[in-house]
Amino acid sequence: MSGHALILDCDGVLADTEKDGHLVAFNQTFDEFGYPFRWSEDEYAELLKVGGGKERMRHYLSQHPEIELPGSDDLDTLLARVHKQKSGDYQDIVNSGRIPGRPGIKRLVEEALDAGWQVAIASTSAVPSVEAVAVAVLGRATRDRLAGIFGGDVVPAKKPAPDIYLYALDQLGLSAGDAVVVEDSESGAKAAAAAGIAHIVTVSHFTRDDPFPDAVVVVENLGEPGSPAVVLAGDDVRDDRGVIGLESLERIAGSRT
Repeated sequence: MSGHALILDCDGVLADTEKDGHLVAFNQTFDEFGYPFRWSEDEYAELLKVGGGKERMRHYLSQHPEIELPGSDDLDTLLARVHKQKSGDYQDIVNSGRIPGRPGIKRLVEEALDAGWQVAIASTSAVPSVEAVAVAVLGRATRDRLAGIFGGDVVPAKKPAPDIYLYALDQLGLSAGDAVVVEDSESGAKAAAAAGIAHIVTVSHFTRDDPFPDAVVVVENLGEPGSPAVVLAGDDVRDDRGVIGLESLERIAGSRT
């Protein structure tokens, strides 16, 4: 096994899935269940501070006690049923090809893999949803080279708790100093920091104004040759192409040894 790993969040990192995928799927599911509410972009931006889809719905309902849903006397079962439908709707959206990968992500994954790094995805989303995005963005051949996809309810506490990253490290057989994380949100960056892992932040639609005090670097996106990454904060670890590449990962990992 490689002595280093690149660990990626999914939503907002592989693709800007929150606005064009998850939010659309949540509202579509609420309509299918006949619920009397829909989430606006502003509401969803706040809800993103809560890790996990079922957890977001629970939090929303706790903030709106006036909403009484049929079956809410067994809320765990109800939320599981609604979230299962939402996950299916979301995968349909992803599989339709309507959500493009973020600039530089496929390139960076393949550069890391070709150099012998382990590459994995660690997300709070359900694994089937993450799988769908990974295949759509990376392609089947590259997805099959990944060391693992870790997500959903495999750990007791979701981001900003560090559990999913600690679990990924354990599964990869590495320590925190051997890994570099790519995140896009405040809660995800907090999770990486709490796990002791150096992290790069590539901001997404809902997270541009989030604080990232512990990030090595914050960029608009990872960049592509001819379309450089724009550094918003932190250390300029771009390579001579102006992108976040393998050399960037090696510099970050090397600074921690």
